[in-house]
Amino acid sequence: MEEVAMEKSVSKSDATNNRLELPMESLSNFPIPNGQNHFEFVAMDMVDRPWEFKVSIRNEGKYKKPWMSGQWGSYAREKRLKQGDRVKLIVQVEGNVVRSYRITAERNLTMGIWIPVEDFAS
Repeated sequence: MEEVAMEKSVSKSDATNNRLELPMESLSNFPIPNGQNHFEFVAMDMVDRPWEFKVSIRNEGKYKKPWMSGQWGSYAREKRLKQGDRVKLIVQVEGNVVRSYRITAERNLTMGIWIPVEDFAS
């Protein structure tokens, strides 16, 4: 079964930095092992290219807002992401086990019509 693990509108800093701030409610979709502060995974994009990502949380304090790093900066640059684009991580789950991740990025063409960013590359 496919589920949306995370969906987010890209902020200016997400598009230009080497990390993507994730919504807190998405944290449960990334199985960070007990005693660790990160989870590494590979997500395939719309053209079946693998990207290595890492979801991390802070080691100390109550504020555990997650972020994604790894190849995020390269992904954002290659896809020419900009503020207002939408990024989704989709997870394929079999039973209670995550099997694979897919990442998509879309741009709002007009009036709520979202187009994959790959369609803008030329």
